[in-house]
Amino acid sequence: MSSELRLKKLRGSGGYIMANVNDDQQRKGSLGGPDLFLAPVGRLDSEKITKYYCNTCEKEYEGSPKIDYETPNEVVAENLILLEKGQYICTTCGSILAEYRNFSKPDEKAEVGAAKPEVAAQDTYMPPMNSAPQQSFQTTTDPVVKTFNSITGLVVYDSEARRVGVVKEIGIQPGQSGIVLVVTRNDNKNITIKWDDVKKIGDVVLLGGQTTNNDFKCSKCGNPNIPGSKFCESCGNKIK
Repeated sequence: MSSELRLKKLRGSGGYIMANVNDDQQRKGSLGGPDLFLAPVGRLDSEKITKYYCNTCEKEYEGSPKIDYETPNEVVAENLILLEKGQYICTTCGSILAEYRNFSKPDEKAEVGAAKPEVAAQDTYMPPMNSAPQQSFQTTTDPVVKTFNSITGLVVYDSEARRVGVVKEIGIQPGQSGIVLVVTRNDNKNITIKWDDVKKIGDVVLLGGQTTNNDFKCSKCGNPNIPGSKFCESCGNKIK
């Protein structure tokens, strides 16, 4: 694999950076679409960053944003250790350009298991990962979710490499069968995603299968939107 550095745009939820990255870093940043994402790459050497753009400031800056990070080395799930978590921060307004999480699997051949309980809950039953199918996405306002030590803050992408939102918590929602992710979308609305719909947990959460349906397809531009959307994520048209 080539170690030659190439200048690339790496996107985050709050902006983007321009950085010189190698082939391995490009591979990590690719989620199957045309764009490269900063979260899967993790922490880059600030000297490799030539400029960045902040969505809040609506301005491009020369040099690197501020990079804050910590190394908790925390076991967050069976066979999954959170080694490092960090943020790329605008040096002018303090907005977060991107967040990342670096994980390690002690046993590379084994799958990631259930999240570790944060506290002893009344319901100690952990449902199997192959529970009967339920509705994949649904809007939730019910705060009564029995939480486990959650992989919070991870950015969630669908199978089309589109940003769904950020993991708020992992839990078991009353009336549901199996573990769910509670994800806060870009419009600050919480949705639940079945654990079975999670394809991969690493630096980001990647969903498998179909995350959209025709009920939320934009009548104006044809963009397929995430169930529960009130406005098209592409053109802003109101979804009927």
